[in-house]
Amino acid sequence: MADQEPEFEVDLTNCDREPIHELGAIQPFGFLLALSTDWMVRRASANIGDFFGTAAEDLLGMPAIDLFGEHAVHMIRNRLAMLRGPDAVERLFAVKLADKRRFDFALQMVGDTIIVEGEPTNEESSTDAGSAIRAMMARLDDTPDTSAFYREGARQVRALTGFDRVMVYRFEPDGAGVVVAEAARAGIGSFLDLRYPASDIPKQARQLYIRTPFRIIADVNATPVPILPRLDETGAPIDLSLSVLRSVSPIHIEYLKNMGVGASLSISIIVEGKLWGLFACHHYSHRRPAFERRSIAELFGQMFALKLESRERRDLAKFETAARASSDRLLAAVAGDATLLDNPEWLAAMLRETVPCDGIAIWINGKCSHTGLTPPPGALPALVRRLNAMAAGRIFATDHLVDTLSSAADYQDVAAGVLAIPISRSPRDYVMLFRQERVRTVRWAGDPHKPAQLGPNGARLTPRQSFALWSQEVRGRSEPFTAVEVRVAEMLRVSLIEIVLRLSDEAQEERKRSSERQELLIAELNHRVRNILSLIRGLVRQSLDPEADTRNTIALLEGRIESLARAHDQITQDNWSAAPLGQLIATEAAAFLASKSQRLSCEGVPVLLDPNAFSTLALVFHELMTNSAKYGALSDNGTVQVTWRITDDGDLRISWRERGGPAVKPPKRQGFGTTIIQRSIPYDLGGTADVRYVLTGLEADFCIPAGHISREEPSRASTSTSSAAMALVASGEVAPGVKPIAGVVLLVEDSLIIAMDAEDILTRLGATRVVTAATLAQARRELEADAFELAVLDVNLGSETSLPIAQMLRDRGTPYIFATGYGEQLRLPDEHEGATVIQKPYTFASLGNAIARTLRPNG
Repeated sequence: MADQEPEFEVDLTNCDREPIHELGAIQPFGFLLALSTDWMVRRASANIGDFFGTAAEDLLGMPAIDLFGEHAVHMIRNRLAMLRGPDAVERLFAVKLADKRRFDFALQMVGDTIIVEGEPTNEESSTDAGSAIRAMMARLDDTPDTSAFYREGARQVRALTGFDRVMVYRFEPDGAGVVVAEAARAGIGSFLDLRYPASDIPKQARQLYIRTPFRIIADVNATPVPILPRLDETGAPIDLSLSVLRSVSPIHIEYLKNMGVGASLSISIIVEGKLWGLFACHHYSHRRPAFERRSIAELFGQMFALKLESRERRDLAKFETAARASSDRLLAAVAGDATLLDNPEWLAAMLRETVPCDGIAIWINGKCSHTGLTPPPGALPALVRRLNAMAAGRIFATDHLVDTLSSAADYQDVAAGVLAIPISRSPRDYVMLFRQERVRTVRWAGDPHKPAQLGPNGARLTPRQSFALWSQEVRGRSEPFTAVEVRVAEMLRVSLIEIVLRLSDEAQEERKRSSERQELLIAELNHRVRNILSLIRGLVRQSLDPEADTRNTIALLEGRIESLARAHDQITQDNWSAAPLGQLIATEAAAFLASKSQRLSCEGVPVLLDPNAFSTLALVFHELMTNSAKYGALSDNGTVQVTWRITDDGDLRISWRERGGPAVKPPKRQGFGTTIIQRSIPYDLGGTADVRYVLTGLEADFCIPAGHISREEPSRASTSTSSAAMALVASGEVAPGVKPIAGVVLLVEDSLIIAMDAEDILTRLGATRVVTAATLAQARRELEADAFELAVLDVNLGSETSLPIAQMLRDRGTPYIFATGYGEQLRLPDEHEGATVIQKPYTFASLGNAIARTLRPNG
């Protein structure tokens, strides 16, 4: 039943998808057998009886040795072993069968099927392939230029095949073809320089020309011979992609008949893996050169392609050498006088030596200079915007600018084509080479627009019937920029123009940055000082204990502040850069433990902490050492061991182990020092802290994320600051006993100590609950989970700002207050310009007045 399925019907909608490799038939001048791997006949062409006297149906299941004889099968087996690659086809000539007849064979493998195609050996005298190819290559090498090279190739193929006309047919970038050389017998006219539309050779046909670089149609009037059975046991037709005898698409047969062609032959010209063109051979009656001669012609086509590729590479190398010489002169001239870059006439003269053009425009930082034939200055911004919308960093070339920018029609007479060379990425600057319109007449082999009409077989696409000369005047196009010119332009961009002009860009940017550096430095210093003041104020407030002795409280506070001071001394020694962990512990031990510092041992790899992590760990180690000296191992005769290592994930693991001291008991209450040890690293750094009160001695393990550490010498730290801004509110005094807030407050602050201080102030101002968040992600989660009466937002959160949270609050109608340490340099977006802003550090008065003004702006 599978054999009864209808064939693929080609119509107006699917002619580009016609399965020309699965037509299921061959040309009748030979036969085809499909054999299993154990050499049994699986399929056969219907004409097999014409060659062996046995019908195709009777051959199915027969051993191939019964058909060919032992000697022929042995030769075929040996040649099959030489197949290499999925598209390989092997050939055998004049193989003697058991009945003494001689056949030429083409052999291939399709999956697990052996395809054997045979045709009777032509009685023509055999050709010495080696001698013939050597002589042909010598003639090609003697040609003085490319045009002569094409002509000689056509002459050699015609001499080999005997066809009436042999053309060298080159594909254009749009798929159309042009005849660039021709060898033909006298009296049949010339097709030289004629063009053929892309639809004449469909896309799938061009793909097959790469897989099967040789194709013969011996007689356009021959009746195709079907393969039996048409479908195998799985319902699949035979794949004839590599077949020498494959039958021809009826569309193509009609096309050839309309041209008056009786036989055709094509040899693919493949350059760098792409279909460059064809040797297209026409004969005006049926013709079938001997298989051996056809194979020599195919080999010649491959050699011709290699020679062509070699010539193109040689021409490119010569062009690039000249371009490199021009580049060297350009660099030498600019090195002596950098102002030459501002001279478009001089630059145009230099570039014309490598890429001919009629005009040049240089677009840098929104300013343009031009010389020669270019678009009007007012039209260049639109062109630059169009170039910006395309892929950055690539050369763009076109000979028809109107296709890319419709407004270019207004000046296409002077700038029909452009080669745009990007010379920077931000902002995008260009050197644009323009070519003027070149009006020319193109000769087509018939109307290039393939007519869509009903054919004799119903709703099928009828191939065009007229190939009479059809001339077309082409306007709005320039001389095309060749592939070689584009490659040279890329070399110029990379090696010269981008380097030289980017150096100029960098010098200009450096001047601009230097004028902003002082203002940025002042803003950054103001921000850091205010944060430090807020941090110290929090330390003071949290260290106060009404039940403790005042002198002890002052000593405790002084130790914490001095620890911070020592940490800041170390991280500011090299412009606020990362500092060593070992130095932090050693400095803290020497300053606080004095003679006991010898009982503290440290061991770990050299590691650097960024300033934020360094300050946080300074406080943590200060508290650990304070507790150990008061209650732990250092209060007695014990020892403390600190070790650290870097994990495979790049995180820093620190362990603190006390041994030999008094028995350890968990504290009855959690004081400020314990809070710093347990919460600072998770809150400020996003790490972990695990403190265990083991009887034999306190144990603590900390993890610092990889983003806060490095193992190499740190580079100079740079701090990015927000360029937002708002007016600042004057601080005043809140009346005694007034509590301006009575609900839940969201506090977004990236420092734990400052957050704790602000939390206390907000609670005293009436907040029923204060929810704190250190990052944007935490703040978003809190907003999704709860409703708030008010939010207090620290503008700068380290590597991010709280502006997205402010926008979410604004959309919900929730009041918010900004807190900043940047002072008047802070500039906020327009939508937040009216928000209340307070300066750090937080105070009861400033925060209370800001809340009162925000919640009751009129009262």
